[in-house]
Amino acid sequence: MDVSFQLYSARNFTPWDKVLENLAGLGFTQVEGFGGNYEDAAAFKSLLDQNGLAMPSGHFFPLEQFNDDLGRVIETAKTLGMERLFCPALPPEQRVSNPDAWVSVGQNLENIGKKLRDAGLRFGWHNHDFEFIACTDGRLPMDILLDSAPSIEWEADIAWIVRGGQDPLTWIDRYADRITTAHVKDIAPQGECTDEDGWADVGHGVMDWAGLTAALRKAGVDLFVMEHDNPSDVERFASRSIEAFRNF
Repeated sequence: MDVSFQLYSARNFTPWDKVLENLAGLGFTQVEGFGGNYEDAAAFKSLLDQNGLAMPSGHFFPLEQFNDDLGRVIETAKTLGMERLFCPALPPEQRVSNPDAWVSVGQNLENIGKKLRDAGLRFGWHNHDFEFIACTDGRLPMDILLDSAPSIEWEADIAWIVRGGQDPLTWIDRYADRITTAHVKDIAPQGECTDEDGWADVGHGVMDWAGLTAALRKAGVDLFVMEHDNPSDVERFASRSIEAFRNF
Protein backbone atom coordinates (compact mmCIF):
# COMPACT_ATOMS: atom_id res chain seq x y z
CA MET A 1 0.00 0.00 0.00
CA ASP A 2 1.09 3.57 -0.67
CA VAL A 3 -0.17 4.75 2.73
CA SER A 4 1.82 6.12 5.64
CA PHE A 5 0.97 7.56 9.08
CA GLN A 6 2.08 10.95 10.37
CA LEU A 7 3.37 10.29 13.87
CA TYR A 8 2.43 13.80 14.99
CA SER A 9 -1.09 12.35 15.22
CA ALA A 10 0.10 10.08 18.04
CA ARG A 11 2.20 12.59 19.99
CA ASN A 12 -0.21 12.49 22.95
CA PHE A 13 -0.37 8.68 23.05
CA THR A 14 3.22 7.63 23.64
CA PRO A 15 5.38 5.64 24.49
CA TRP A 16 6.51 5.34 20.92
CA ASP A 17 7.26 1.63 21.09
CA LYS A 18 3.58 0.94 21.80
CA VAL A 19 2.44 3.40 19.12
CA LEU A 20 4.60 1.74 16.48
CA GLU A 21 3.56 -1.74 17.55
CA ASN A 22 -0.11 -0.79 17.23
CA LEU A 23 0.37 0.80 13.81
CA ALA A 24 2.19 -2.25 12.49
CA GLY A 25 -0.57 -4.47 13.86
CA LEU A 26 -3.14 -2.49 11.90
CA GLY A 27 -1.24 -3.04 8.66
CA PHE A 28 0.78 0.15 8.35
CA THR A 29 4.24 -0.38 6.88
CA GLN A 30 5.31 3.29 6.71
CA VAL A 31 5.26 6.31 8.98
CA GLU A 32 6.13 9.97 8.57
CA GLY A 33 8.34 11.52 11.21
CA PHE A 34 8.26 14.87 13.01
CA GLY A 35 10.52 16.65 15.46
CA GLY A 36 9.37 14.56 18.40
CA ASN A 37 10.99 11.49 16.81
CA TYR A 38 14.42 12.94 16.08
CA GLU A 39 16.09 13.42 19.48
CA ASP A 40 17.81 10.03 19.20
CA ALA A 41 17.41 9.10 15.56
CA ALA A 42 19.38 5.85 15.82
CA ALA A 43 17.25 4.60 18.72
CA PHE A 44 14.05 5.51 16.89
CA LYS A 45 15.29 3.72 13.77
CA SER A 46 15.76 0.62 15.91
CA LEU A 47 12.12 0.88 17.05
CA LEU A 48 11.00 1.19 13.44
CA ASP A 49 13.01 -1.86 12.44
CA GLN A 50 11.62 -3.90 15.32
CA ASN A 51 8.12 -3.25 13.99
CA GLY A 52 8.85 -3.64 10.29
CA LEU A 53 8.18 0.03 9.61
CA ALA A 54 9.90 2.40 7.18
CA MET A 55 10.05 6.20 7.43
CA PRO A 56 10.26 7.46 3.84
CA SER A 57 9.33 11.03 4.74
CA GLY A 58 9.57 13.48 7.60
CA HIS A 59 8.66 16.98 8.71
CA PHE A 60 11.34 19.40 9.87
CA PHE A 61 10.33 22.60 11.68
CA PRO A 62 11.29 25.39 11.96
CA LEU A 63 12.60 26.26 8.51
CA GLU A 64 15.65 27.97 10.00
CA GLN A 65 17.26 24.63 10.90
CA PHE A 66 17.80 23.98 7.19
CA ASN A 67 19.90 27.15 7.09
CA ASP A 68 21.57 26.91 10.49
CA ASP A 69 22.18 23.18 10.95
CA LEU A 70 21.71 21.47 7.60
CA GLY A 71 24.30 18.81 8.37
CA ARG A 72 22.32 17.61 11.37
CA VAL A 73 19.07 17.57 9.35
CA ILE A 74 20.73 15.45 6.67
CA GLU A 75 22.24 13.09 9.24
CA THR A 76 18.88 12.67 10.99
CA ALA A 77 17.09 11.99 7.73
CA LYS A 78 19.62 9.43 6.53
CA THR A 79 19.79 7.68 9.89
CA LEU A 80 16.02 7.20 9.79
CA GLY A 81 16.00 6.14 6.13
CA MET A 82 14.08 9.15 4.81
CA GLU A 83 13.95 10.14 1.17
CA ARG A 84 11.55 13.11 1.32
CA LEU A 85 11.89 16.03 3.71
CA PHE A 86 9.14 18.62 4.13
CA CYS A 87 8.96 21.91 5.96
CA PRO A 88 5.42 21.94 7.39
CA ALA A 89 4.82 25.57 8.38
CA LEU A 90 6.01 29.02 9.25
CA PRO A 91 5.51 30.39 12.78
CA PRO A 92 2.48 32.69 13.10
CA GLU A 93 4.52 35.89 13.16
CA GLN A 94 5.92 35.07 9.69
CA ARG A 95 2.50 34.49 8.08
CA VAL A 96 2.28 37.98 6.67
CA SER A 97 0.32 39.62 3.86
CA ASN A 98 3.41 41.08 2.18
CA PRO A 99 3.98 39.17 -1.07
CA ASP A 100 7.68 40.05 -1.09
CA ALA A 101 8.11 38.17 2.17
CA TRP A 102 6.66 35.04 0.56
CA VAL A 103 8.94 35.44 -2.45
CA SER A 104 11.87 35.53 -0.03
CA VAL A 105 10.67 32.37 1.70
CA GLY A 106 10.26 30.67 -1.66
CA GLN A 107 13.75 31.60 -2.77
CA ASN A 108 15.11 30.21 0.48
CA LEU A 109 13.19 26.97 -0.07
CA GLU A 110 14.65 26.70 -3.56
CA ASN A 111 18.20 27.08 -2.23
CA ILE A 112 17.58 24.53 0.51
CA GLY A 113 16.12 22.10 -2.00
CA LYS A 114 19.25 22.25 -4.16
CA LYS A 115 21.48 21.48 -1.19
CA LEU A 116 19.32 18.56 -0.12
CA ARG A 117 19.16 17.13 -3.63
CA ASP A 118 22.96 17.36 -3.76
CA ALA A 119 22.91 15.20 -0.61
CA GLY A 120 20.64 12.65 -2.29
CA LEU A 121 17.41 13.78 -0.60
CA ARG A 122 14.15 15.29 -1.79
CA PHE A 123 12.59 18.45 -0.38
CA GLY A 124 9.25 20.19 -0.40
CA TRP A 125 6.63 22.26 1.36
CA HIS A 126 3.63 21.09 3.36
CA ASN A 127 0.71 23.51 3.52
CA HIS A 128 -1.79 24.56 6.14
CA ASP A 129 -4.62 27.05 5.53
CA PHE A 130 -2.68 30.31 5.91
CA GLU A 131 -1.07 29.90 2.47
CA PHE A 132 -4.52 30.52 0.96
CA ILE A 133 -5.11 33.92 2.56
CA ALA A 134 -4.53 36.55 -0.12
CA CYS A 135 -1.60 38.93 0.08
CA THR A 136 -2.01 42.66 -0.35
CA ASP A 137 -1.56 42.30 -4.13
CA GLY A 138 -4.26 39.62 -4.34
CA ARG A 139 -1.93 36.69 -4.90
CA LEU A 140 -2.03 33.63 -2.68
CA PRO A 141 1.11 32.66 -0.75
CA MET A 142 0.84 29.07 -2.01
CA ASP A 143 1.17 30.24 -5.60
CA ILE A 144 4.03 32.56 -4.69
CA LEU A 145 5.94 29.81 -2.88
CA LEU A 146 5.67 27.35 -5.74
CA ASP A 147 6.52 30.01 -8.33
CA SER A 148 9.53 31.22 -6.32
CA ALA A 149 10.75 27.68 -5.62
CA PRO A 150 10.21 25.94 -8.97
CA SER A 151 12.22 22.84 -8.08
CA ILE A 152 10.65 21.86 -4.75
CA GLU A 153 7.89 19.33 -4.24
CA TRP A 154 4.52 19.93 -2.62
CA GLU A 155 3.11 17.67 0.05
CA ALA A 156 -0.49 18.77 -0.28
CA ASP A 157 -2.57 18.68 2.88
CA ILE A 158 -5.94 18.45 1.21
CA ALA A 159 -8.12 19.14 4.25
CA TRP A 160 -6.19 22.31 5.03
CA ILE A 161 -6.79 23.46 1.44
CA VAL A 162 -10.51 23.05 2.14
CA ARG A 163 -10.23 24.92 5.42
CA GLY A 164 -8.44 27.64 3.48
CA GLY A 165 -11.64 28.11 1.47
CA GLN A 166 -10.33 26.53 -1.73
CA ASP A 167 -11.42 23.71 -4.02
CA PRO A 168 -8.74 21.00 -3.68
CA LEU A 169 -9.45 19.50 -7.10
CA THR A 170 -8.58 22.83 -8.72
CA TRP A 171 -5.25 22.92 -6.91
CA ILE A 172 -4.51 19.28 -7.68
CA ASP A 173 -5.11 19.97 -11.36
CA ARG A 174 -3.09 23.20 -11.34
CA TYR A 175 -0.04 21.70 -9.65
CA ALA A 176 -0.25 18.07 -10.72
CA ASP A 177 3.43 18.16 -11.66
CA ARG A 178 4.47 19.42 -8.20
CA ILE A 179 2.36 17.34 -5.80
CA THR A 180 4.22 14.14 -4.97
CA THR A 181 2.83 13.39 -1.52
CA ALA A 182 -0.53 14.07 0.11
CA HIS A 183 -1.87 14.26 3.63
CA VAL A 184 -5.09 12.35 4.10
CA LYS A 185 -7.29 13.82 6.83
CA ASP A 186 -10.99 14.45 7.10
CA ILE A 187 -13.25 17.24 8.30
CA ALA A 188 -16.17 16.51 10.61
CA PRO A 189 -19.66 17.82 9.85
CA GLN A 190 -20.31 21.29 11.21
CA GLY A 191 -20.63 21.22 14.99
CA GLU A 192 -19.30 17.67 15.42
CA CYS A 193 -15.98 16.50 16.90
CA THR A 194 -15.43 19.85 18.59
CA ASP A 195 -13.13 18.17 21.12
CA GLU A 196 -10.95 17.14 18.18
CA ASP A 197 -10.80 20.61 16.58
CA GLY A 198 -13.43 19.60 14.04
CA TRP A 199 -11.34 16.89 12.41
CA ALA A 200 -12.72 13.42 11.67
CA ASP A 201 -11.34 9.96 11.06
CA VAL A 202 -10.63 9.45 7.36
CA GLY A 203 -13.77 8.30 5.58
CA HIS A 204 -16.00 9.45 8.43
CA GLY A 205 -16.15 13.15 7.57
CA VAL A 206 -17.47 15.32 4.78
CA MET A 207 -14.63 14.98 2.28
CA ASP A 208 -14.89 12.84 -0.85
CA TRP A 209 -11.71 10.90 -0.27
CA ALA A 210 -12.48 8.29 -2.91
CA GLY A 211 -12.61 10.99 -5.56
CA LEU A 212 -9.69 12.93 -4.12
CA THR A 213 -7.49 9.85 -3.96
CA ALA A 214 -8.27 9.07 -7.58
CA ALA A 215 -7.36 12.63 -8.64
CA LEU A 216 -4.14 12.57 -6.63
CA ARG A 217 -3.07 9.21 -8.03
CA LYS A 218 -3.79 10.49 -11.53
CA ALA A 219 -1.50 13.43 -10.75
CA GLY A 220 1.27 10.99 -9.83
CA VAL A 221 1.09 11.06 -6.04
CA ASP A 222 2.66 7.87 -4.72
CA LEU A 223 2.66 8.48 -0.95
CA PHE A 224 -0.48 9.17 1.08
CA VAL A 225 -0.01 10.10 4.73
CA MET A 226 -2.82 9.66 7.26
CA GLU A 227 -3.06 12.50 9.76
CA HIS A 228 -5.39 13.79 12.46
CA ASP A 229 -4.17 16.94 14.20
CA ASN A 230 -5.89 16.24 17.51
CA PRO A 231 -7.47 12.78 17.89
CA SER A 232 -9.04 11.84 21.21
CA ASP A 233 -8.26 8.18 20.51
CA VAL A 234 -5.36 7.49 18.17
CA GLU A 235 -6.05 3.76 17.86
CA ARG A 236 -9.61 4.49 16.74
CA PHE A 237 -8.35 7.06 14.23
CA ALA A 238 -5.63 4.79 12.84
CA SER A 239 -7.80 1.68 12.54
CA ARG A 240 -10.84 3.37 11.01
CA SER A 241 -8.72 5.44 8.63
CA ILE A 242 -6.61 2.63 7.18
CA GLU A 243 -9.74 0.52 6.73
CA ALA A 244 -11.41 3.37 4.85
CA PHE A 245 -8.31 3.99 2.72
CA ARG A 246 -8.28 0.38 1.58
CA ASN A 247 -11.59 1.08 -0.17
CA PHE A 248 -10.52 4.25 -1.99
